[in-house]
Amino acid sequence: MKRIVLIMISLFSAAVISACSAIQNNIDSTDNENIIPQDIEITLWTFPVGNWGNPTTVSNLISAFQMEYPNIHVSVEYLNYENGDAKIDAAIADGNAPDLILEGPERLVANWGEKGLMVDLADLWNAESANKVYDNIREACRHSGGAYYEFPICMSAHCMAINYDMFAAAGALQYIDEETHTWTTEDFIKAVSALVAYGQEHVGVVYCKNQSGDQGTRALVNNLYGGSFTDDAHTCYTIDSEENIKALELLYDLEGITFEPTAAALDEVSMFCNKELAMSFCWNVSIEISQTINNPNLDFEVFPMAFPTDSGNLKLQGGIWGFGIFDNQDAERIEAAKTFIRYMAESDTQYTRTVRATTYWPVRDIDNIYINDMLMTEYSIFMPHMDDYYQITKGWTQARAAWWQMLQKIGDGMEVSEAVKAFPRYFGEE
Repeated sequence: MKRIVLIMISLFSAAVISACSAIQNNIDSTDNENIIPQDIEITLWTFPVGNWGNPTTVSNLISAFQMEYPNIHVSVEYLNYENGDAKIDAAIADGNAPDLILEGPERLVANWGEKGLMVDLADLWNAESANKVYDNIREACRHSGGAYYEFPICMSAHCMAINYDMFAAAGALQYIDEETHTWTTEDFIKAVSALVAYGQEHVGVVYCKNQSGDQGTRALVNNLYGGSFTDDAHTCYTIDSEENIKALELLYDLEGITFEPTAAALDEVSMFCNKELAMSFCWNVSIEISQTINNPNLDFEVFPMAFPTDSGNLKLQGGIWGFGIFDNQDAERIEAAKTFIRYMAESDTQYTRTVRATTYWPVRDIDNIYINDMLMTEYSIFMPHMDDYYQITKGWTQARAAWWQMLQKIGDGMEVSEAVKAFPRYFGEE
């Protein structure tokens, strides 16, 4: 049976740390020079970034903050990805945008920052701890105009997964590096062929019903032959490269891999967990935790894998999440919001609690915060391979839609070269 005990220990440990943060003062936090001299109320709106979508966890974190800064009162609004953007847009239109927002650069930098709605957080980046933030994360939080519209908290790199038991039965384990969780494009092809010969008709599917889980299909295609989704400067989309065309043609022609225009990412995950597929292209640690706990049919060993690459230069897609501040033209509220970010991010002690509440990984150089958690340590092997965060390229929302629509066309029989060339290199205003 899969490692349920380890996962339950992981969840219990996170809960204990969150609870402890409610009763322990942050003795390593920023000096009291940033304390607001009078009572002030600020609002925090948070998307469900791990347990930052859990009211109990967030309440514990805020209680600890308010023990340190009793004059700053924080109210929280919990958003979801179905209607969260609409709620924020409505609040902006009404002149009632939240003070703090927890999300990623594609919203904070490329959307609201691009529209001039966010506060430049450059002063927060002067802290010693900020100098330890990884360069690719720093660049993702910085607008092309130079302003920092996000202060990052956590990151995660998405991967894929295989049914280890099925691979073993098919003699396909010889095609993966079990120590590094990597494989080459050639070995990926051999593994798929071995599984088909074993009798597994459906090895993997390129799901493309909508944009859900599209980070998996993008990384799969880009890694196979060293392609890219955008240029290095994030000025245009490069789907029509020879490398990407070659990868898409391989997937379309490879027996055992099918394009499924009617399948969404959750459908693919379900098929994998029910042993209808030998591999999933939409995977990460959060999915494993949820599926192991909630799916009674998951009775095989899930083995997380990097996407196959022919060059060895692995480029994983990932997420970055952090805080931004809407410019509500109130200097005291802005300073109070910055004080909140400093508290959550500057000291290693509190920063560890803040990150563990996300169930993701730190964005800066710090000791392993999951040292006693075997599951999180296993998945940490993918973090160094997180590639350029191109989701801040202009027209990103339109590009995401164009991606799955292009895959649908291929799945419906359109020639790859024709479908790819129809993908715009540039998008207009969203």
